[in-house]
Amino acid sequence: MNEREKALIERILAGDAAAFEPLVTPYRAAIMSLAVRIVRNPEDAREVAQETLLRAYRYLRSCDLEFGFRNWLYQIAVNTARSFQKRCGDREAGMNALGRTLAESISAEHPEARLERTEFRTRLLGCLNGLSAREREVFLLREIEERNVAETARILDCSSISVRVHLNAARRKVRDRYLERYPRPGGYRC
Repeated sequence: MNEREKALIERILAGDAAAFEPLVTPYRAAIMSLAVRIVRNPEDAREVAQETLLRAYRYLRSCDLEFGFRNWLYQIAVNTARSFQKRCGDREAGMNALGRTLAESISAEHPEARLERTEFRTRLLGCLNGLSAREREVFLLREIEERNVAETARILDCSSISVRVHLNAARRKVRDRYLERYPRPGGYRC
């Protein structure tokens, strides 16, 4: 955790509620993006993201400074999304809504490259539907959010071995599903 975050947390814990906004602002988009990927519905994801921030504020005293604020916030987001899915059921969002959300999150780059990247990410995320909940969470945190194995294990409250096992299974399933849906020219497999 950086010194700026530590100072903001100390201010919040001392009663300065206004310091919470600058603490969480750098992570709002990432939390929303993670929530969309887990609950698969942009409207539900907004609710999950907001609840994540409320829980973070409410339980800030329990933040492990060694673990890091970002990782702690991701852990809250994953747990909030899980709770939401249990409470509301796992609703499937249309791929069009997911594609729009992904397209909005991609930075301004060459239009053709942006289109290819958006199409690939939409296809890739469409291949996650057959994964177990744990495989999906591990895949999203490792491959999309680019967390390391230790961070992912801590966020999901499981062992590093469990992360590796679920990641391996998820990668294999996603690769097979992707190649099944979108075969390569010439029929060869990677």
